Amino acid sequence: MEYSRPLCIGSRGLLPFLTAAPSCSVEKEQHISEPRINDKIRVPEVRLVGPNGEQVGIVAMRKALDLAREADLDLVEVAPQAKPPVAKLMDFGKFKYESAQKAREARKNQANTALKEIRFRLKIDEHDYETKKGHVTRFLTGGDKVKVMIMFRGREQSRPEMGVRLLNRLAEDVSELGTVESSPRVDGRNMVMVIAPTKSKADAKAESREASAGSKGTRAEVKSRRDREAQAKAEVRAEQPSAQDS
Repeated sequence: MEYSRPLCIGSRGLLPFLTAAPSCSVEKEQHISEPRINDKIRVPEVRLVGPNGEQVGIVAMRKALDLAREADLDLVEVAPQAKPPVAKLMDFGKFKYESAQKAREARKNQANTALKEIRFRLKIDEHDYETKKGHVTRFLTGGDKVKVMIMFRGREQSRPEMGVRLLNRLAEDVSELGTVESSPRVDGRNMVMVIAPTKSKADAKAESREASAGSKGTRAEVKSRRDREAQAKAEVRAEQPSAQDS
């Protein structure tokens, strides 16, 4: 049997388009299209904006295209929903390049704060405490939040005040880098506290880049000074034979 109509994938599988067949709904992926430019703008007239933002007024499409050609620019539709649509005279290639550069810079500067987790034992020795505190310090310096968790074992669950005391000690030790966002609370067999950094992720990255640049500059200065000292010593050695000959 042949069907004169295409097939449709419905909720019951592959169904032909018969008299009582359900309608097909095709989902199309929506993409953000580029604005229409020049001859692709199919309207009788536009509200024209000059290259420097000056308002030219409502002009016929043909005249707007003539003005664009005379100025060696593109006519770009910037507000298609307006009545009439708004179009601007600009260098579209340059506009696309600058927009891409701005988007790239925004992505570069964008920083999402992560939630790091560090776990403590209630009966932790001083060396392990200092090590874990160093991890917390590093996370906060990098602009990340820290979820500090104390794991209780056995009878330790009956001493929650000891966990609070340990967490408060840690919060006090890193108070210059972070503040307590979530106070100590019991979560099952654990006690949890969240410390938020005083500096944002973006600021932390910016400071890291500046410190790296300063370090490179210092190394370059040291190398340059060493080169000058080596050159001076070489000149002294070169002058010594002539002094002995005399």
